[in-house]
This record gives sequence, structure tokens and C-alpha cells, in this order.
Amino acid sequence: MSTPFQPQDPNFADRVRASFARQAAMVTLGATLADVAPGRVVITLPWAAHLTQQHGFLHAGMVSTALDSACGYAGFSLMPPEAAVLTIEFKINLLAPAQGESFRMEGLVIKPGRTVTVAEGRAYALHQGREKLVATMGCTLMTVLGRDDVRG
Repeated sequence: MSTPFQPQDPNFADRVRASFARQAAMVTLGATLADVAPGRVVITLPWAAHLTQQHGFLHAGMVSTALDSACGYAGFSLMPPEAAVLTIEFKINLLAPAQGESFRMEGLVIKPGRTVTVAEGRAYALHQGREKLVATMGCTLMTVLGRDDVRG
């Protein structure tokens, strides 16, 4: 899927993949970076019992975590090569129980900016060959430059 955005870094996809590989939280979730495009990232993860709440649904905190990363990396893909990204705000709408064999989290930039970027996310549960929207997210991101403790 193409996006209307032009990345500032021609190596944006490699930079996103390298950063994702360093994210221990995504390893804990069993998440995989499935697609990287300018302003768009897709993360997938399998259902796993240790990530569920008491009813067996993927816990809302796990949905939020993966969706936040999808939105963050979507924004990061459009930032300068020397930049890092931090989420400064998000709101999640939990639309249905996250019940399925696997999940797809899609982050999409709505408005890139020099300092602040706005992204949206959608979480889908895949169950018996069907896809169901289970959550949406509005996410505000900050481009971070010049900090040794926050690197891409």
C-alpha cells in the first residue's frame, strides 16, 4: 500500500527495522514487523495465553502496546535520519474483545510535522480466516533530536 508521504531518510525502512529489533517489549509480545512504508507500519502478533486477561481475550494493555508501536514507527519512518521518536499522548477505543488466532496492528500517519506528528492506529483480530476491527488509536508523537539517552 502506498502512502502520500515522502520519507526524509532514504534508508527509513532499515532504520525502522533496526529500532524495532531493539524493542524488548515487542519480543515479549512475540510481535513481528510485517510491513514498513513511508508513514505506515504493520505489526503482527500471535495469540498467546500469557498475554490474555481473565476471559482469554488479548489484554487491552497488549493491544495498546502493539498499536502504540505501530503508530510510533509509522511516524518514525518519516523523521530525519538522526531523529528518535517518543509517544507523547494516545487514546485507544476498544471496540470488541480481542479474540483471534493472531492480530494485525496498523499505524498510519495522518499529519507529519517537524516536531509533532499525528498518527492513527487500527487493531484487527484474525479469526477463522476473517478479520475484525477490535480497536482504534489516536496517537501524538514527538521527533526527538540531540539526546544521547533517546536514539532511533
